[in-house]
Amino acid sequence: MIIIQNATYIHPNKDILFQEINLTIADQEKIALIGNNGSGKSTLLKVIAGQLQLNNGTVSCDSIPYYIPQLLDEYKDLTIAAALGIEEKLRAFKEILLGNMTEHNLDLLNDDWSIEDRCQNALSEWKLTDISLDYKIGELSGGQKTKVFLAGITIQEPQIILMDEPSNHLDHESRELLYQFIKDCRKTLLVVSHDRTLLNLIPEIAEMTKQGIVKYGGNYEFFAEQKEQAMNALDHDVKSKEKELRKAREKEKEALERQNKLNARGKKKQEKAGIPKILMGGLKNKAEGSSGKLKTVHEEKISGIRMSLQDLRTNLPEIDQMKFGFEESSLHIGKILVEAKDVNLKINGRNLWHQNLNFKIKSGDRIALKGTNGSGKTSLINLIIGNRQPTSGEISRANFNYVYVDQDYSLIKTEMKVYDMAQSFNHSGLQEHEIKIRLNRFLFSKDTWDKSCLVLSGGERMRLLLCCLNIQSQAPDMIILDEPTNNIDIQNIQILTAAIQSYHGCLIVVSHDQYFMNEINIQETIQLG
Repeated sequence: MIIIQNATYIHPNKDILFQEINLTIADQEKIALIGNNGSGKSTLLKVIAGQLQLNNGTVSCDSIPYYIPQLLDEYKDLTIAAALGIEEKLRAFKEILLGNMTEHNLDLLNDDWSIEDRCQNALSEWKLTDISLDYKIGELSGGQKTKVFLAGITIQEPQIILMDEPSNHLDHESRELLYQFIKDCRKTLLVVSHDRTLLNLIPEIAEMTKQGIVKYGGNYEFFAEQKEQAMNALDHDVKSKEKELRKAREKEKEALERQNKLNARGKKKQEKAGIPKILMGGLKNKAEGSSGKLKTVHEEKISGIRMSLQDLRTNLPEIDQMKFGFEESSLHIGKILVEAKDVNLKINGRNLWHQNLNFKIKSGDRIALKGTNGSGKTSLINLIIGNRQPTSGEISRANFNYVYVDQDYSLIKTEMKVYDMAQSFNHSGLQEHEIKIRLNRFLFSKDTWDKSCLVLSGGERMRLLLCCLNIQSQAPDMIILDEPTNNIDIQNIQILTAAIQSYHGCLIVVSHDQYFMNEINIQETIQLG
């Protein structure tokens, strides 16, 4: 069981990340924790794991949690055994087998005589039979690193498991293993993820916002339906309040016009009646006082409505939809951009692909490049865009322009500032204020314009790139996306999805996120062995 009470975490710079957070997770309960980047999900997992301390509140667990972090660079100099916390135990086990049955070795082993077999079985379960426990973590691929820590669950046999974005960097086969593990898991499980296929396997969603954590009694699709209903109701309330505000302003205008007419009519009567000037002045002041009181009453009412409307609007999501918004490609739909006949590449004297590749890529196509890690997807992309030539076969390319978006969004220059990066795509001579309007539209407010691109998160880099393409105006003939949903949250995935849906050129995508692929209407597949 995990019990979090009144938890508050404040960054060293005194910024409050979250406060007064409460959450209870029962034994063998499975919960997915979602929320926008920066809401504190990963930090909360580190607090539960004992790696960070709260500024206020408490976290209690009835057993030691097993934690799989999102970022594994801190372990790069450790062996697999050391990273999994079993190095000393394994050493003691081997010493005992050699006859060194000392009290120290027996204490370290703690009667765990199956440790070596359990390690081998765990690595085998996650298809890691070609690596040994004395490998350095830094020698492994991103997917292998994650699978090592997933294998650690079988080795450590914990009752509480914490996972932070476990499907990142996993290929299709490995994701299927992870999904099966989550289905079969009978432990207490808390997962932070933006993988919506994974989220649909977990029976309860908890959303973390600035207001706290709210549990939803269902999987991600249930949560999305509930949120949509809530947003529709909120949108209705906002529109009703906006209508109320317009009516209040109209009534104020009508009442003031009516009062001014009455004042003018009264003044004429007084002048005809020959009332002395001193009395006229008093009557004028009285009329002005009546108008002032009337105006004050209406202003107070309007102010109250406006404040209510502002409160409602603060609960609306920051984004509705952001689209590329550029002119269409000049190429007609169906024009052949790339044609490959019996193409292959030699790597270290051997063909990269078991079978030669034959394909056509046309303007308007939506194509998935599929294959396991190491199957040559990046090499094929380089062939398509002309950065490499085949060692056998023929490839022909039409004259087309493209944008290649890799996993790190490296089109965003880390040495530049946000505004300068946006300006570098301004090929159509937009004015400065127009650039700033578009930055605001993509959630880059004034206080971020001088921010270094180096410190932007994955989601922020993605949004800035979309903004830059929007500023560029002319659509590329081809967009290539390499694992675009890795390291960005659900909100930013939705932004990216909406943008891609509005694009009508050729789209080539490498992704293991099947939910995302379905949403962007992928129609064809190039499968690599």
